[in-house]
Amino acid sequence: MKIHNRIHTGEKPYQCSQCVKRFSQLSCLKSHEIIHTGDKPHKCPQCGNTFKRLSNLKDHKRVHTGEKPYHCIHCEESFSWSRQLKAHERTHTGEKPYQCSQCGKSFTQLGSLKIHNRIHTGEKPYQCSQCGKRCKRLSCLKSHEIIHTGDKPHKCPLCGNTFKRLSNLKEHERVHTGEKPYHCFQCEKNFSTLRQLKEHERTHTGEKPYQCSQCGRRFNRLSNLKSHEWTHRRKATSLICVEIVPHQAS
Repeated sequence: MKIHNRIHTGEKPYQCSQCVKRFSQLSCLKSHEIIHTGDKPHKCPQCGNTFKRLSNLKDHKRVHTGEKPYHCIHCEESFSWSRQLKAHERTHTGEKPYQCSQCGKSFTQLGSLKIHNRIHTGEKPYQCSQCGKRCKRLSCLKSHEIIHTGDKPHKCPLCGNTFKRLSNLKEHERVHTGEKPYHCFQCEKNFSTLRQLKEHERTHTGEKPYQCSQCGRRFNRLSNLKSHEWTHRRKATSLICVEIVPHQAS
């Protein structure tokens, strides 16, 4: 009761001797002090990884057990950690609390903002060991590396199609189930994939992030840009033919 009352009174009687930060509970102070000592007293019996807090070890153990106790009430996906669930729920609510200071674009996850910032900084910290190509994201590097191996380890149990990525298989399975878990809050249309939802949302916002390098025209979908670029290639081919034919005739 005394500890609870401190929520209302704001009392924080426990002070860190290293940085003077104060806490309402002794247990919180003890957890905080580990930051200064660097101790990691909690060891995973499965893989030997060590952690500063017992709660972190308990979270980590789910890597080995596969336990996913956190469930999304919107689409029934499950997650190992509460932070994953919170980040996922924003795909349904549309909340984007993390904003880029450079261009104003907002994101559902802090990690997504950090990755986005690399567009402005040009940072590409992940390099392919096969061809030297550099990537902004680790996930992009992993996807790229499959080009060299050609592996498609993820197989659909219903039709036998194989996929390079598990995420692609999960998206494909919705072709069979008809599931459309992603909802537009502007017009209430539903979509099978987050990518489809994002593309659709641009019809409401007017955003056109894909620009033609030849003429500057912009598009709301990458597929539309690719189709448009083909018109330039076709025109270029026609010009080459016009130049060649008179030359041959002479």
